[in-house]
Amino acid sequence: MADNLDHPEKAIFGVAPAPPEHTLVDIINATITDHPDVVAIEATEGSLTYAQLKDVLIEHAQRLHEHGVGRGSRVGIRVPSGTTDLYIAILATIYAGAAYVPVDWDELDSRANTVWAEAQVDADFGEDLFITHPDHDPAEENIPVDTTPPTLDDDAWIIFTSGSTGVPKGVAVSHRSAAALVDSERLTYLADAPLGPTDRVMAGLSVAFDASCEEMWLAWRAGATLVTASRDVVRSGDVLGQWIVDKRITAVSTVPTLAAMWSEKSLEAVRLLIFGGEACPPALVQRLSKPGREVWNTYGPTEATVIATAELMDGTPPIRIGRPIPGWELAVVDEHEEPVN
Repeated sequence: MADNLDHPEKAIFGVAPAPPEHTLVDIINATITDHPDVVAIEATEGSLTYAQLKDVLIEHAQRLHEHGVGRGSRVGIRVPSGTTDLYIAILATIYAGAAYVPVDWDELDSRANTVWAEAQVDADFGEDLFITHPDHDPAEENIPVDTTPPTLDDDAWIIFTSGSTGVPKGVAVSHRSAAALVDSERLTYLADAPLGPTDRVMAGLSVAFDASCEEMWLAWRAGATLVTASRDVVRSGDVLGQWIVDKRITAVSTVPTLAAMWSEKSLEAVRLLIFGGEACPPALVQRLSKPGREVWNTYGPTEATVIATAELMDGTPPIRIGRPIPGWELAVVDEHEEPVN
C-alpha cells in the first residue's frame, strides 16, 4: 500500500479503499453461482460441492426457522471437529440470518454452558446437526420468526476469549466487518495469482478461535475446497504434516508453533502460508520461504475482526506485523490515546 495513504505527521497508517459492502450470505451465494461443481467442503465422511451445499443450507436454515431461529438470533455450535456437519452448522446459521457462537466439541460442558448463557443463544447445533434449546423452545412460544436475509449490521458470529483473566468475553462481529475482512484478504494474499477452484485450504484451527474464520472464508470466497482436519490429527504435528501432503493442501493459515513441527517436504504444494496468533520466529520464515510461496505474518485482536495488519515476509529479519489490510486503519497512540508523531 502506498505511503500517501499515511498521515503526513502522525503515526496513523492506511486506509486503502475498502471493498464494497455486502454480507457473508452474499459472498457464499456468489461463489455457489460461480463454482457449482467445485467441492466446497471435504471431510473423511464425505464431501459437498457448492451446488449441493446450497441445497443443504436451505434445508437446515429452514429447520432453524422452524425452531424459532431467524434474523437476529444466536445459535450455539458444538459439533465434532473435522466433519462436514461442523461447517454446515456454521453456514446454515448464517444463512438463517442468525449469528453462530462456537464451542469446541471436546470442551467441558461448563465452558459451553457459560459461553451460551453469556451469549443468550436461542438454540444450539450438536452432533448429527441435532438442534436443541438451552433454556426454552421459542418455537413453542409462537414468537414470529424473521426469515429475511441478514443485513450489514446483523452479527455474523460471536467468538469468546479464553477467559484466562475471568469470565470469557464474547466479541460480536457484524456481517459488514466479516465480509470486509474476507474481501480485504482476497486483495492482500496472492494478489497476482489468487486462490481459485483448484486450491485446497486446510481447516485445522478450532472454530472457537477467530482465525478459523480466515480458513473457512479463504476457501469459500475463492471457490476453493475447504479440507477439514480432525482435532486428533491437528494435535500431532508429524501426522498433520503428512496429512497436508496426502490431502494436496495449497493454502494454510496457522500458528508458528504448529508449523515448526512440519518439514519443508510437507509444504511442497503450499503456495500460501499465513501465520498469526503468536510471535513469528525469523528462523521459521527462513526455513519455509521459497519461490512461488507467499509467507505472511498477520496481527490483530479479535475485536478488530480477526486481523488488522499483514506483512509479506521473505525470510529477512526483522519480522514485522505489517501494514493495515485494505479498509483498516492503524494508529500508534500515547497514554492519552492520541496518535504520536
